[in-house]
Amino acid sequence: MRSAPTAQPLIVAPGITLHEAQVSDASALYQLIDSGRPYLREWLPFIDFSQSATDTELYLRSVTTPGNLQDQVYTIRFQNRVAGIIGYKTIDRLNSKLEIGYWLGEEFQRKGIMIRCCAALITQAFEQLSMNRIQIKVGVGNSKSSRIPQQLGFKLEGIERDGEWLQGRFIDLEVYSLLKREWSESPPNFDPGESGRS
Repeated sequence: MRSAPTAQPLIVAPGITLHEAQVSDASALYQLIDSGRPYLREWLPFIDFSQSATDTELYLRSVTTPGNLQDQVYTIRFQNRVAGIIGYKTIDRLNSKLEIGYWLGEEFQRKGIMIRCCAALITQAFEQLSMNRIQIKVGVGNSKSSRIPQQLGFKLEGIERDGEWLQGRFIDLEVYSLLKREWSESPPNFDPGESGRS
């Protein structure tokens, strides 16, 4: 069962924290989306459907409702500013696996924010949620985003053909996976100056 929202944020690194998403985050997140729309829409299908803070609020309500056991979403704060979103998707507790999805505003790129946030959620998934497998999907050609699973020790399993509808066409997705034993045996070795989007 999904745990209740915690009052304390997850401290990732100095100046970087993760806060369980709340409906009250809608305005700040929408401003981040709207101000970076040309940049974000290159790889994020939902951008064109986010035309007001109400759209963002509806999304937040859908992922924070008590009945939603498949998603656990966090807002990323950098120096107390909302910088993006990261979260667990399609949590499968029976088979001990989940997917991580993320996006980061343009001005927050290349600060090592996203890779640190991913590492924090990976550790939490394996150690606290008893997951065995974590998956990340990245649009083919999105090199900034694909560097994150690569540097965190994920294995490229293959290509999901026509896996996502983006800007009027289907695109292929790279499918990366990481197993608990692999994370335990080979700690990640990443460049903290790299960041990404998805």
